[in-house]
Formats: sequence, structure tokens, C-alpha cells
Amino acid sequence: MSQRKPIPTRMLVLCALFTALIAVGAFLRIPVPLWPFTLQSLFATLAALLLGRRYGTLSCAAYIVLGLVGLPIFTKGGGPQYIFEPTFGCLLGFVVGAFVAGTVVKHASKRGFKTYLLAGLADMTVVYVLGIAWFYGVKAFYLHDPIGLWPLFLTCFVPTIGADIVKSIVAAMLAARLVPVIGIQSAKAE
Repeated sequence: MSQRKPIPTRMLVLCALFTALIAVGAFLRIPVPLWPFTLQSLFATLAALLLGRRYGTLSCAAYIVLGLVGLPIFTKGGGPQYIFEPTFGCLLGFVVGAFVAGTVVKHASKRGFKTYLLAGLADMTVVYVLGIAWFYGVKAFYLHDPIGLWPLFLTCFVPTIGADIVKSIVAAMLAARLVPVIGIQSAKAE
């Protein structure tokens, strides 16, 4: 029977730091109708790119758990009822997207800006897919206010895609610079 190794203290501190950064990012916002445009996704993507699949995912999951237990760290507060918010799917997307982005980085033969950008765009794609699907489901089945596909696209995709691409580019640039400087080896951390 094999025993799991405990999380190294350094990685635990970095997970806590990125969990806090994601929470702070929820309040660094630019007003956009329906979708809160925040820096949460930038910090969630950076967690995946810098900490790797395991610890990046852990950081994003810890953020969601803290919000669901009642800490007001989501864009509109906190608590278990937040799962009925149309934008909660994006938060779930942070967790799955961090896993996907961390996997892309882990399996890349060469790590650099291009790898981090590809991972960031994969992360963003997952966030969009889960976010839009959750938005549609909550509107149609919980709020009983169904939305057509074209309005869904205009509401959930068009207003934010440009800014999210820019955030993916910024995250890739930061990761390419920070990984060698701070010595995080995300592939070795797993």
C-alpha cells in the first residue's frame, strides 16, 4: 500500500497565495452587462501555468469551496446558493480549465511563451464551454427564462472574448518570465 506524499510547504503557500489572488481578482472588475469582467480568470490561469495541473487545480477548487461555504469572495457574494447564479459555470470552468492547462504544460516538450499561450487558450476554452452551458441551463431550467442560441452567443461570448484572449496572452508572458525567475517547476511538482 503506497502512501501519498504530503503537499510541500512551499506549494501549499503558493496554492493559498493564488487562491487569495483569485478572490481579489473577483473585485478588480470592469462593468460589462450580464458577465462580470474581472481578473479572476487571469489569476486562475496563472495558477495553472505556474503551479501545474495538481496545485493549480487545487488553488481554483479551494477558491470555490471558500466561496460556497459563505465567504463573500465571488463577484456577487458567496454561499451555497451561488450555484444557481448564471455565471457559476465559469467558476467551475476555472477548476477544469486549470487541470487542462496544467496538463498541456506538463506534456509539452518545450516550455515557453507558445506553450503557455496554448495552455491558457485551452483553459479559456474550457471556461467558456462550461460557463455558457451553465448560463443556458440556469436561465432555462432554474429561472424559467430560456435564451436562444444567437442571444446566448451575443450575451456570453461576444462581449468578453477579446479581453479574455488578451488575458491569456498576458498570463503566457508572465508565466514565461516567472517560471525561470521564481524556480517553480510545475511538471516536477506533480
